Amino acid sequence: MKTIKNVILLGLALVWGALAQAQIDPVNADGLAIGGYDVVAYFSGKPQKGTKAHAAKHNGATYYFATKANKDAFTKSPSSYLPEFDGYCAWGVGEKQAKFPINPETFDIIDGKLYLFFNGDFNGKPFNTFPDWSNRTTQLEKAAHANWPKVKNSK
Repeated sequence: MKTIKNVILLGLALVWGALAQAQIDPVNADGLAIGGYDVVAYFSGKPQKGTKAHAAKHNGATYYFATKANKDAFTKSPSSYLPEFDGYCAWGVGEKQAKFPINPETFDIIDGKLYLFFNGDFNGKPFNTFPDWSNRTTQLEKAAHANWPKVKNSK
């Protein structure tokens, strides 16, 4: 029985490892947030990478910005630009009560808030959480906000 449990746990670890390689963590091991994407730029409708020249720290993470103006906007009001659910996949929090890595190019803005999503390969097949989110936005957004306090402190 213990061997079966270990095999299952190893399998889950391998699946999660493959999943994580296809996507990025909201804050990587070096402390870079959202893969270096400019969180302010999302609000103009097009995600874009920032640069080290326009970097700012917030809550231990480093954020890159495409312009000085974007950096200044963020430093004046970080909460206006930070993604919901600490940058984890909104669908994952709402549908699966879990933290999924994200693809910084897949996003939604709802009521002035940034939501990010998983969009990549899962077990060698394309898997994009955004279409389901789009079809059930109200339901999944409500569930995600209800689930987040419990999910936030999970590993």
